[in-house]
Amino acid sequence: MRTVTISNRATLFLCELAAAWIVVSPAMAQETPFQSKQITPAGEYTFGIEGPAVDAQGNLYVVNFGKPGTIGKLAAGASQSELFAVLPEGSIGNAIRFDREGRMFVADYKKHNIFLVGPDGKQVETYFHSDDFNQPNDMTIAADGAIYASDPHWKQREGQIWRISRSADGTVAGEKMSADRKMSTTNGIDLSPDGQTLYVGESDTREIWSYRIDGSKLLSPKLVQRFDDFGIDGLRTDTEGNLLVARILKGTIAVLTPRGKLKREIKLSAAEPTNLAFGGNDGKTVYVTQRKGGFIESFRTDRPGREYCFRPCAAESK
Repeated sequence: MRTVTISNRATLFLCELAAAWIVVSPAMAQETPFQSKQITPAGEYTFGIEGPAVDAQGNLYVVNFGKPGTIGKLAAGASQSELFAVLPEGSIGNAIRFDREGRMFVADYKKHNIFLVGPDGKQVETYFHSDDFNQPNDMTIAADGAIYASDPHWKQREGQIWRISRSADGTVAGEKMSADRKMSTTNGIDLSPDGQTLYVGESDTREIWSYRIDGSKLLSPKLVQRFDDFGIDGLRTDTEGNLLVARILKGTIAVLTPRGKLKREIKLSAAEPTNLAFGGNDGKTVYVTQRKGGFIESFRTDRPGREYCFRPCAAESK
């Protein structure tokens, strides 16, 4: 049986086509697009609520459930989270991402690790560690499995980006990516649909920058957007290349075109969104982690997320 790898562009086209034909539940079909609502009880998660990610079965995972150093799971269709995993003593997660093989990666900002967490949550392995991390903050994963991690130094108001990859022999290596400009506090991060552009939010300056990826180099920096007030945290891209940005303290999700034009701003239930992730059975449900209140809220959008379209079932054809 031959495995045929599908290009990023073809995968996204097939994902969009499939999403258009998916039958959503009656309740979901009746939801007004871009109208957010709280879906879990307040106080389930700590002040450090972050890192939302959805697996191929539609389950949502969020860090710091009940206490620091844990991961909570909101099963598809559920209204309450449950404990999924406990990280090693002293470690605290900040970001969660799934690769196209369905493996869960967790950024441990406290102990400078990237963990690989097993499907049942019981096995937590160190995938990569470096004492040179300031703190791995947010991550995004390319179609080839490379992890790009933001690494801010909050006190010095500067930051960097790491590229972490695994070679054919299984060796995992990480390197600080070089860039044509000095970065501020790197935070939210995601890739363009074609995987060629990396978007990086800088919290201290409230700016979002784009870079062309060339191996371990970040080239052609372009200022996508500079916000005049409030703050920015996590960000995600959809299949059209739009950026959805968490406006922490403003209580909105800003939707930008790839060139930075503001398309709309979605009002949330509380004022401190930290991050977001796409899910639902068509990839058009956006889940938002709320620091103010420690809960999750969600809204429907008009495009699937880029990451949703690289689920295991969409990654290859046999």
